[in-house]
Amino acid sequence: MAKKPSVKNKNIAVIGAGNWGRNLIRNFSELHALAAVSDKSASVLKEMRKLYPSCEFYPSLKDVLSHPKIEAVVIATPAETHFLLAREALLSGKHVFVEKPMTLTEKDAEELIALAKEHNLILMVGHLLQHHPVFLKLKQIASAGELGRIHYIYSHRLNLGKIRREENILWSFAPHDISMILALAGEEPESVLATGGNYLHKKIADVTTTHLEFSSGLKAHVFVSWLHPFKDQKLVVVGDRKMAVFDDTLPWEEKLLVYPHSVKWDHNIPVPTRGTPERIAVPYSEPLKLECQHFINCIHHGIQALTDGTEGLRVLRVLNAAERSLNANGLRMNLQKNTAFAGENPASVFVHPSAIVDERVEIGADTKIWHSSHVLSDSRIGKSCSIGQNVVIGPDVIIGDGCKIQNNVSVYKGVTLENAVFCGPSVVFTNVINPRAEIRRMSEIKPTLVKKGATLGANSTIVCGHTIGSYAFVAAGAVITRDVPDHALMAGNPACQTGWICQCGIKLNAKHQCPQCGNRYKMKAKLGLQKIQS
Repeated sequence: MAKKPSVKNKNIAVIGAGNWGRNLIRNFSELHALAAVSDKSASVLKEMRKLYPSCEFYPSLKDVLSHPKIEAVVIATPAETHFLLAREALLSGKHVFVEKPMTLTEKDAEELIALAKEHNLILMVGHLLQHHPVFLKLKQIASAGELGRIHYIYSHRLNLGKIRREENILWSFAPHDISMILALAGEEPESVLATGGNYLHKKIADVTTTHLEFSSGLKAHVFVSWLHPFKDQKLVVVGDRKMAVFDDTLPWEEKLLVYPHSVKWDHNIPVPTRGTPERIAVPYSEPLKLECQHFINCIHHGIQALTDGTEGLRVLRVLNAAERSLNANGLRMNLQKNTAFAGENPASVFVHPSAIVDERVEIGADTKIWHSSHVLSDSRIGKSCSIGQNVVIGPDVIIGDGCKIQNNVSVYKGVTLENAVFCGPSVVFTNVINPRAEIRRMSEIKPTLVKKGATLGANSTIVCGHTIGSYAFVAAGAVITRDVPDHALMAGNPACQTGWICQCGIKLNAKHQCPQCGNRYKMKAKLGLQKIQS
């Protein structure tokens, strides 16, 4: 029988007493709903016990979930733990409030949504700004049509703040802004494109810009950085009648301004009209306390959360698409619910009857997928590719145009192939440095990039976390354990450079000239070997 929500006080446990967890603990305590705190650190629990002597304290989640008094848990632990903790809580019959991001994969998010529905439990995601009174007022103004038709939305979330090593800036800063943009748009984007820069660590983005395009014509972008000289938290909504700015760095009474600016046409010339901005009065209330109270109300009344699992999944789809685009150097990602055969002639795509193509896969025109191959969800294969027998691709893999992947190759999550890459039979890609069957390490995937025109010989092994340069040639059986320059010829275990190779696949002579096609190359500082244009 489905669990019926009750009306008890002090029925909520907070899992994780880190920096943000402490804010949640404080608010649920002030709302007289805090029953327990759980954290693996004994010293942290000792500190919390002094601040909240009326609560119970547990080092393990198992103790919390077995407590009949506790009806709900709030998960404020690292993102890679969210799925397993939330899953255990839902299976134990507890309502769940999980901080952003909800999970790291869409599959895990879908499982949590299904569990919550099956057991009639609340599943809420911590997209705090959707509960901010100023944003709620902005959404009300936009929904009422006061801004007119919305053309464009952009957000800035910039600061020289806490720099994380467990996640990049996209996953750390952008979820809140994506959540607000989707709420204002009222639809999911058709496509996502992201670019960024890694400055402090070569594998972790410190700055990203994410572009969203919607079927309605609306466009949006999210600019995030933790390498910025000052704090900037701003959401700008541009309509054809008025423009609105939510600036969360300003005093409360100045956070929401509406500008009656518009553009009119005079003899086919656009003429901007400016007006005096209007301060919109919004009664003060702490956003986090409102969010916590909303979760309590959802339990109390059995109502759907404003930021429920489905909303969390929508944000996650955008984040994952942005991550894939970022890893593929700004390649545009199409968000499709089903497999899409792209190009002018989708009928030209061939998929052998024994092959399996999952949902949310995009396949370019003239691509052929042969016997017993499997393309997993959220993968993109370009035009004119040849995918041999018994090949596994995905999930979340990007393959460019004109690639040839021979039999028995597995292209795992984290691997990106640019255009015209050749993978010989039984090429091996890895995506985790230290795998263990007993330890889930999908959050530790190290991306591998194979650039345009590169060749990977039969039975070669590409250890994850490295880049294979354009037109590089990896000999049969070689084991790549480091980055490979453009046009480098690599052989051995571990692979060492044995020369340079032409774009046509012939080894260059000592003068960096191809003895077959005559192409000449020159070594240039920083750029490496570069073809000399005739």
